Amino acid sequence: MAEIRLHNLAHSYSGTPKAPEDYAIREMNHVWQQGGAYALLGPSGCGKSTLLNIISGLLSPSQGEVQFDGKAVNTLSPQQRNIAQVFQFPVVYDTMTVFDNLAFPLRNQGMDEARVMSKVHEIAEVLELHPLLHKKARNLTADEKQKVSMGRGLVRDDVSAILFDEPLTVIDPHLKWKLRRKLKQIHEQFNITMVYVTHDQLEASTFADKIAVMYGGQIVQFGTPRELFERPGHTFVGYFIGSPGMNLIDVQRCEGGVRFAGTVLPLSDALNQRLAELDGKRLQAGIRPEFVHIWDGAYEDALCARVLHVEDLGTYKILTFDLDGQVLKARLQEDQPVPREQVYLSFPAQWLMLYADDYLVEVTP
Repeated sequence: MAEIRLHNLAHSYSGTPKAPEDYAIREMNHVWQQGGAYALLGPSGCGKSTLLNIISGLLSPSQGEVQFDGKAVNTLSPQQRNIAQVFQFPVVYDTMTVFDNLAFPLRNQGMDEARVMSKVHEIAEVLELHPLLHKKARNLTADEKQKVSMGRGLVRDDVSAILFDEPLTVIDPHLKWKLRRKLKQIHEQFNITMVYVTHDQLEASTFADKIAVMYGGQIVQFGTPRELFERPGHTFVGYFIGSPGMNLIDVQRCEGGVRFAGTVLPLSDALNQRLAELDGKRLQAGIRPEFVHIWDGAYEDALCARVLHVEDLGTYKILTFDLDGQVLKARLQEDQPVPREQVYLSFPAQWLMLYADDYLVEVTP
């Protein structure tokens, strides 16, 4: 297993890149620790697969280094890097049995047959492939083939890391949860460095200990699922993580805090001090629908908004309301009273975030 370090890494498909938008991967420095389970999360076109292919050696970066355990590997092939990569669509040998598919990487290394047998059965047990070992791969379902494809990466002892490029795309929805949990168990059992690329926040949160959120060719935040949810470091993270995403409001500086239209949002003394440094930057206030406090009735410090509509999603409801011209959302618990025409609400200071040019404004404790 290896620590993977990206040092001043950038990549452009243009021969003469001139502006940041010419780069599929903008210059970055990042570290994946040895033995960690990580997700690379972001929308289509943000650079996830490009970054994964650079790590594996399928693509050479325009600048910077990929380092495994401190050693630059830019000139090494995927085979020399000892990387196992599982792609979006399963890669198996249809004419071989499942056993022979799993054994193939080991036999290529010249491993003795007794050891091959032991390793194949170990992985087959973990992936629940024992009943299929003697079936030809061409007779398998799509999800069974993908399990075999995963198994071929997991069966080797010498891999530096396993990279998963949206591996559950072809899997039926009711099997996805089971396979995500299985991958998590495999990581815990074998302590392999794993990087899992996906556009699905649920997949990322289920699998990974830490998630790197990509946007516009950059990793805009790296943290635990809880950190990404509770303190999004970038407005895109607030928008992309959560359902529905974070409420974001364009605001201006005012006495004691920020305002939009006629509504003032008070800020802490520390944030007010930081505001003086942010002249000329676009300011936004953000709060997740889960953290908007809904009062049962009128309250002296509460804001009054107009109810637009309510969506009943079974275990909770989403309330959409108009606050001084801003359409925002709040999440109501199943047993919480549903406001009719007006709603009284507040934004707890703990959960109200301030962003300047899309990045979270931090304060030093």
